Amino acid sequence: MLPLSDTPPSPHKQPQNPHELNRKNSFSSIKPYLPRTWLIFFVFFLQIVLILFARSFHIPTHQTLPTPPLIATVHGSSDDNIQCSAGKIFVYNLPSFFNTELLENCHELNPWGSRCDTYSNDGLGRPATKLAGVIPESLSGAWFWTDQFASEIIYHNRMLNYRCRTLEPESATAYYIPFYAGLAVGKYLWTNNYTSEDRDRHCEMMLKWVHEQPYWKKSDGWDHFLTMGRITWDFRRSKEQDWGSRCIYLPGMRNITRLLIERNSWDYFDVGVPYPTGFHPTSPSDVATWQEFVRTRTRDTLFCFAGATRGLIKNDFRGILLNQCYNSSGSCRVVDCGGSKCSNGTSLILESFLGSDFCLQPRGDSFTRRSIFDCMIAGSIPVFFWNRTAYSQYEWFLPGQTDSYSVFIDKKEVLNGKSIKGVLEKFGQNEVRKMREKVIEYIPRIVYAKPHEGLDGMKDAFDYAVGGVLNRIKVQNQEGFKW
Repeated sequence: MLPLSDTPPSPHKQPQNPHELNRKNSFSSIKPYLPRTWLIFFVFFLQIVLILFARSFHIPTHQTLPTPPLIATVHGSSDDNIQCSAGKIFVYNLPSFFNTELLENCHELNPWGSRCDTYSNDGLGRPATKLAGVIPESLSGAWFWTDQFASEIIYHNRMLNYRCRTLEPESATAYYIPFYAGLAVGKYLWTNNYTSEDRDRHCEMMLKWVHEQPYWKKSDGWDHFLTMGRITWDFRRSKEQDWGSRCIYLPGMRNITRLLIERNSWDYFDVGVPYPTGFHPTSPSDVATWQEFVRTRTRDTLFCFAGATRGLIKNDFRGILLNQCYNSSGSCRVVDCGGSKCSNGTSLILESFLGSDFCLQPRGDSFTRRSIFDCMIAGSIPVFFWNRTAYSQYEWFLPGQTDSYSVFIDKKEVLNGKSIKGVLEKFGQNEVRKMREKVIEYIPRIVYAKPHEGLDGMKDAFDYAVGGVLNRIKVQNQEGFKW
């Protein structure tokens, strides 16, 4: 217990007034606490001053900072972590022998002539100057003569500038292999001067290189993916004398996800992505301008067909479609693509799609064809005859409800004489308008943007493809996953 005073009172002093004594004793009892009390009051006063001072200034919080533009190669801010919630991608620095060196030797990619113009402009090709007067003038810089096999070049350029790319492989969710598989095999497909070993060489060497990387061993390749710019069947040679390479059948390819313009519907690791078309918007405004253009377009023809017959094929289905078109009394517009009439450099196909409500889409040389996407870009409603032409190919990019944007007529019914015109005439104007609107709504999902950084605030086909790969890797990592 603290003393009431430092020294006892002298017995020789006169006694003090009891009230005064009580006051002095009270003061003496708190005297030892005074330094602490004043310190507490001072700190409290200082806090009040600081609060009042701070209110006179606006200190921006993290949320009010401007969002960084999606142009940097590598990102690390918390905003990027939100945008990249599905994970980040590491792009292998593959030796140039497997990609850019093939492009540098573009004059060797085709036995009939140079492909250098075809794959210029980072894979987009030459500007489509002959479309002047067909497309809005403001979009002339967004149209190119893009080759249907250019996707691996387009994806590589986009991946190098992807907002969710990382230079730190340890932090990556997925690993991209920038191998130009289609270009590598394409030069060996068309003559008998090359062996099966020639067609397989690039792929075998690529797999050997990738398997030696430490990050392959992390998941035995389950988190690796690449783009193969041709249809899957060009990489599935089962016999030495058959067409194509055996790249997909090589043991080292087993767990790698493959982005292809046509997939094998029974192979989990094949993912179908849209064929590149000629439209490569530079901004969301370009997309909106084009959507409004095709929405308000006057269409004076019920349906159209662009294609050529396969004369050596018995009961050629394309020939049947052409005959129905010619016999449809002005209801069908025909673009006969015999010879080289429909090669890049003509506006005939786009004009026919822009002027028709429906476009006929039989299978091509394989189950799919680029014309599907040329048709839909133009706001025309596709008519399919095989399920594998689109419905089981491009699930990440097209509506799940197939009859909301397309018409299906079984090929067997057409072979038995069913009238295509008769089927399409039954759709009322309101039904046609709704289907066309659904097609137009999905245009962003089936085009590849011109800028390497993509479209600010809008996803394109590349974004949906890569996002889908990251999501499937996330699912694969879940306990109990089976494929």
